[in-house]
Amino acid sequence: MKYQESETVELKASLAELDAALVDICAFLNHRGGNLYFGVKPDGRVVGLTVADSTLLKVSQKIRQKLKPEIIPEIRERSEEGKSIIEVIISEGTHKPYFVDGVPYIRSGSESVKMPPDVFTRLIMEQQGYVWDRDICAGATLADIDPALVKSYLTRARQVRQIDLDPDTPVETALDSLELLNDGRPTNAAILFFGRNPQRFIDSAEIRCAKFRGDDVTQPYANMKVIGGAVVGQIDQTELFIRDNIAKAAWMPKEKFEREESWEYPPDAFREAVINAVCHRDYQSSGNVQVSIFANSLEILNPGLLPPTLTIESLKRRHSSKPRNRLIADLLFRIKYIERWGSGTTKMIRVCRDLGVPEPEFHEQDEDFMVTFRRSSVNVLLDQPDLLNERQKLAIEFLKTHGSITTLEYIRVANCHERTARKDLADLVRLNVVVKQGLGKLTRYTIHPGFRHFPVDAGTR
Repeated sequence: MKYQESETVELKASLAELDAALVDICAFLNHRGGNLYFGVKPDGRVVGLTVADSTLLKVSQKIRQKLKPEIIPEIRERSEEGKSIIEVIISEGTHKPYFVDGVPYIRSGSESVKMPPDVFTRLIMEQQGYVWDRDICAGATLADIDPALVKSYLTRARQVRQIDLDPDTPVETALDSLELLNDGRPTNAAILFFGRNPQRFIDSAEIRCAKFRGDDVTQPYANMKVIGGAVVGQIDQTELFIRDNIAKAAWMPKEKFEREESWEYPPDAFREAVINAVCHRDYQSSGNVQVSIFANSLEILNPGLLPPTLTIESLKRRHSSKPRNRLIADLLFRIKYIERWGSGTTKMIRVCRDLGVPEPEFHEQDEDFMVTFRRSSVNVLLDQPDLLNERQKLAIEFLKTHGSITTLEYIRVANCHERTARKDLADLVRLNVVVKQGLGKLTRYTIHPGFRHFPVDAGTR
């Protein structure tokens, strides 16, 4: 087995590091669980240790004494490369937060760090059954609700979902029907969707957008906007900001009489990412949703990690969803901003695949979740036509008509040797022009839909 430290794996060379390991165990309990190994160095080298009959008991007793609330860890001896190591298996805690010597810790990447105050507060409230979006918005009254926003929402809900609620319904009645009142007062969700000035009460509920001149946030930005107001307007304005700050190629294909267009990043995909960020963010965090447009990528970040039942891998397939903000999700569903819970990430992937765009990348950092989009391969090749050689251009013309190509067909079309054909085809896969399907003699290379009308002569744009 190969050992490498990560969000869920911690390595300790010896039992002399048991006290330090307690911090990692605490962090695993407060996060998503993990495995800790004694007898393995941080670089992954197995050094082993001497395991006596009393060793596992000693480790277990120390963990039970120091960790509060008390836990019963799963500890076992393993043989690795002919050496003994100890594995401590920690499941995610069910009574968070957990403490070592009165201090709570949490996992951040491959490190265990002191738990930030806002995370600590949220864990305490979640353990008490607190639901943020259904809670009364402190200081807000019905006078802070904008009747025009309520009417506009109800009108759309009736049009797209046939919601049986008259747009002219009195505000208080409408909010009550939408479960947006708590003891007659507006909830946090009510203010987010219909407040005259939501940021007066929830100052972090805004989206910060910026277009940078380079490929990271250290570069100066060319444009920046902070988008406040109600949730629906935020989503629409953010989509417009992105559209206004990314490039769109356009050309007239020889084989048809309709203008073709290609955005650097697919609008249907990045809009879905913005909606997900607004819907599933942690509103108890002081952070904002952030949209960063770089020279070669688009990043959409929201405060809050994935729920414990989800992993990065599960986002890439059909999965169930347990939204952090169930009421907010329901409100977005009623106006068809989301189709069904759990389908947003798979929709992003499908849209990108269909257009020949690199699939979105999902990852967590610290206490945030991020979606990263890479530039459309169509746009990259239009900007840098020299990335394609003449043989590959001939193959693309063949693919436009036939849809797919084999290595033998490529050899015939491009008039080249087999080794050259294989290299050219591998480059087309890397450039996201084609998808490799099948094995051996059955291998075919299928063109991405986005390239079916690609102007091989880039000068025709």
